[in-house]
Amino acid sequence: MLNPTRINLINLRRRIVIARKGHDILKRKREILVIEFLKLLKQSKQSRSALNDMMQQSYKMVTTASTYVGNFELESIAQYMTEAEPVKIKVRNIMGVKIPDISRVQQKANLTFSILPSSLAVDDIHGTFSKATNAIIDIAQREQGLKRLVIEIDKTKRRVNALDYKVIPNMLSQSKYIRMRLEEIDRDTFSALKHVKRKLASKNQAE
Repeated sequence: MLNPTRINLINLRRRIVIARKGHDILKRKREILVIEFLKLLKQSKQSRSALNDMMQQSYKMVTTASTYVGNFELESIAQYMTEAEPVKIKVRNIMGVKIPDISRVQQKANLTFSILPSSLAVDDIHGTFSKATNAIIDIAQREQGLKRLVIEIDKTKRRVNALDYKVIPNMLSQSKYIRMRLEEIDRDTFSALKHVKRKLASKNQAE
């Protein structure tokens, strides 16, 4: 507990004003983060649904291509495919939260299959799975963002609650205590002065 002095009371009132401003800023930050979280969550669900449709379509195309060129030819083509294309990662900032921005690195040349008969079916597989890869990257980007937003929302919520239920109430309680003690000191001082004044008056009359 702070000493009941006027300077402490002034400083405490300033801290209360700052704490309330910080509380308002944190509440606004939490609201913005929640809005961004819900937006990303909706987009992620839509992307997952689209990805499921893409994968189903892609495997249907594999079955169709197998009918035209045979499994052996498809397996031979698969051996020349790269396992994964490189990606680049940037970072964007949302209210202090670093959200990854992931994209594929464009290759200089794309593999084609024109040397094979019925290659259009094989090219379609490549194009469809390429789109599915883009969708997977998009989902990964959003879900990483969702994880980071959840962590920051939780941290912000704890800070708001701490200000709401502990920091500000404690400072208000201290301020009230100091103000009451100062008022009590003022009353005691006033009573003491009146007592001294009466004594001096009585002494002057006696003389």
